[in-house]
Amino acid sequence: MLYVMADERFIKGDSITLTVTDLAEKEQCFGRLDNGMAVLVSGMLAVGDRVSATIKKVRQRYLEAIATEILESSVDRVVPKCAWFGVCGGCKLMHIGYEAQLVYKQKKVKDALEHLGDFVDSPVRQVHAAENPFHYRNKIEFSFSSMRYLMPEELSLAVLLRSKEFALGFHRPGNFEKVIDIDYCYLATEAMNQVLALTREFAIGNALPPYAVKAHTGFLRNLVVRCSEKSDGVMVNLVTSWYDEGLMDRYRRHLEAGMAAERLTVVNNVTERHNTVATGDAEFTISGDGYLTESLGGLDFRISANSFFQTNSSQAEVLYSSILEVAGLQPEDTVYDLYCGTGTITLYLARHCRHVIGLEVVESSISDARSNATLNGVSNASFFQVDLKDFQALLETLGTYDVPRVIITDPPRAGMHPKALATMLRLRPKRIVYVSCNPASLARDGKEIALQGYSLTSVQPVDMFPHTSHIESVACFER
Repeated sequence: MLYVMADERFIKGDSITLTVTDLAEKEQCFGRLDNGMAVLVSGMLAVGDRVSATIKKVRQRYLEAIATEILESSVDRVVPKCAWFGVCGGCKLMHIGYEAQLVYKQKKVKDALEHLGDFVDSPVRQVHAAENPFHYRNKIEFSFSSMRYLMPEELSLAVLLRSKEFALGFHRPGNFEKVIDIDYCYLATEAMNQVLALTREFAIGNALPPYAVKAHTGFLRNLVVRCSEKSDGVMVNLVTSWYDEGLMDRYRRHLEAGMAAERLTVVNNVTERHNTVATGDAEFTISGDGYLTESLGGLDFRISANSFFQTNSSQAEVLYSSILEVAGLQPEDTVYDLYCGTGTITLYLARHCRHVIGLEVVESSISDARSNATLNGVSNASFFQVDLKDFQALLETLGTYDVPRVIITDPPRAGMHPKALATMLRLRPKRIVYVSCNPASLARDGKEIALQGYSLTSVQPVDMFPHTSHIESVACFER
């Protein structure tokens, strides 16, 4: 990349004009001045926008600036649907047309592999687009707060239309105390938005105090809503600081009176911990079964309040089909599924091989995985709780199983632990299918895999989260 050295001609506060040529991370974009100087410019911008910006920092090889005016709009720019766009950090790409989002995400994966992983002409396919780019989430987590984030237009008002001491919505990015009071989310289903409105109405009507992070006081902590795409079920999990049986019964009746959902289950997670994690130390089922059932690829999965499950059910099937396509399983294969979670990928693959072994560190996930295997009558899947960085010892106890010809790994955002990566490579499988939610960690781990004699044969991005910068990828490495 060509850099032009910064000099005294550029100082903090100067105005500059540039055209955005690429998107970067954390609401930043990339462009160059006419003399070739590189600029990282902040703002909700699109490739092709011509902007005026103010310099905030002068670095040795580039400038940092903030956009102050869009002089010419990109052809990719659209009007965001959401009134909270640009304040709420959830949908950073809603101002960009969906087709352009897909182009950006494909480039993001390719750039990471080539710039961070040293792959040449990486085989990144076109992104599998989501059929429904709105209202696609099957789980959404709202937060309560005693400190409402004030919108810019409210700052000059003498009288506020909403109390500053109650909010139910999403945290302002970078602010763990204040919450934006959201009326409607375009990524949530209509049922989720109904629950949001009814819960706010119930909380305000009963003067229920929201949790204050610094003082560690207050009753209402989180509202977590799940929906089943296949069964039309709705699970409402209200996370509170203590249990009040009578209040929870009134809340249940309030939801039932305002919703048309036939399969409504209400649970109450209770915690006294001094954090904002939306899980409880105790759980009470207020109504219904206390869980949902979702179907993926002909398999049924029981989802409890705190279970992990893919957030986009329709695209999860696309993702799993992509894994199956490149895995090339044979009927006699033994397959390892590393970081298997609740066993969704493991069980999806079990019908196509002799034996599949799921490994995961979280005890509750392994319990759910075994239950899901029983629920679906799958007898050729085994699950073991193990810290993946130490799974060499477990392998010695699995001596009755064949060394795997195929390994599936679906690590967290940070990528594989170096010890887990080293152990996987010592097994020398013919094929490694790496499922990634972070192109940077895929590039880093992929580089190590390639150094051990593997070729990167395909990368299939799948858009699980439209209007956000996140992208899942299924990468196949062959020895």
